[in-house]
Amino acid sequence: MILLAYYGDDFTGSTDALEALTANGVATVLFTEPPGPEMLDRFPHVRALGIAGNSRTMTPEEMEQSLPAAFESLLVLRPAIVHYKVCSTFDSSPRVGSIGRAIDIGCRVFQNRFVPLVVGAPSLQRFCVFGNLFARSGLDSPAYRLDRHPTMRNHPSTPMTEADLRVHIARQTGRAIRLVDVLALDRGSPALETMPVDGGIVLFDTLTDEHLSTIGRLIGDAQHREQKPLFVAGSSGIEYALTSHWRSAGLVSQNKCRAVPQPVDPVVVMSGSCSPVTDRQIAWALSHGFAEVRLDTARLLQSSRHESAVVEVAAQVSEQLGAGHSVIVHTSRGPDDERIVATRQFIPRGLTSRSLGGILGRILGEVLRSRPVARVAVTGGDTAGFVAREIGIEALEMAGPLAPGAPLCVAHSQRPEVDGVEFIFKGGQVGHDDFFGSLLCGRPNRLSTGE
Repeated sequence: MILLAYYGDDFTGSTDALEALTANGVATVLFTEPPGPEMLDRFPHVRALGIAGNSRTMTPEEMEQSLPAAFESLLVLRPAIVHYKVCSTFDSSPRVGSIGRAIDIGCRVFQNRFVPLVVGAPSLQRFCVFGNLFARSGLDSPAYRLDRHPTMRNHPSTPMTEADLRVHIARQTGRAIRLVDVLALDRGSPALETMPVDGGIVLFDTLTDEHLSTIGRLIGDAQHREQKPLFVAGSSGIEYALTSHWRSAGLVSQNKCRAVPQPVDPVVVMSGSCSPVTDRQIAWALSHGFAEVRLDTARLLQSSRHESAVVEVAAQVSEQLGAGHSVIVHTSRGPDDERIVATRQFIPRGLTSRSLGGILGRILGEVLRSRPVARVAVTGGDTAGFVAREIGIEALEMAGPLAPGAPLCVAHSQRPEVDGVEFIFKGGQVGHDDFFGSLLCGRPNRLSTGE
């Protein structure tokens, strides 16, 4: 029985959900495209599966073209839960990555009485209190209300100007929105079946792991009443809530994933992130022996000799690897990098991630064909999916933990230079400043080990 099937609105968020399930004893596989029967037959052991999508970069019109078929491909599997997975910083707007429009489409396909929405995820340092979302900027900062968050308030595609998620999502859908707040959760189990939410959204506050346990039980009870797949939306808080409930109910093993990644040297990092967190992480890596290849993004995008330029950059990376250096290839060093403005002169806003992700993927493909690499990190939630598809990844399974929200995964591919390579797909806000040191040594990040 498939307990849960999910569609991730970006690639790094999809691996985040993969981690939350696998680490809590639910065997899971993540596909880059909706799987057919032959592909599913290769993974008979799984209890959950995901599709790594890219709807976070789509307009509502594009969502209407692609999401119904994706949701229906999950519906035919008859899972207990179908999850529309979004970033825990709720990256969205009425015109780009609209979570409200995705919920509207999900309601048409699944016809449930209401849609649970869970965004907070304490293990990722994301907290929802009285409807307002708070998040750390990386794992080495205080928690900010999202409209005051140093990255999200200045996000190039979906700046967060409102921390109250009820107000934010009301700009994207006309559905009624009800809140189950921390006080109601602390009192026990709110009676969802009595709430006037027909066709509406129920947003759950999440401050503690105990809240997630209560939410998981409430969602499980709601699915039992529906007696058909229940459509839910939110961050990997959904997975953490449900796995807690499933363990308590005896539906999954109490055993958690204990695999410990081994050290690997050298490694390759392909960074399409403009986050200040990633900038700090790159600075740490360069001060600890990593080499860098700074991409001239504008030149690459406008070059008539595009492929030869890709080969030229790949040769630089291979040369550094041959000298024993781990290498970071990057498109920017934080939100103030002059390359960001220069790049937008050549491609329309909204296509940056697709264009640069394709370039990073072609560079990485050339590197992997020329020199064996055991471990690769790809940073930037909007670009990661384009990189993965460019190099021919078909599916991923978790190999072990590294940092909350950024698991180490093993790639399945028909390309021999890609099949079996370990990958980390990391969002720009994820990890401590020494994240790339953890990538090398294989140790879980400090928050994972309780340090």
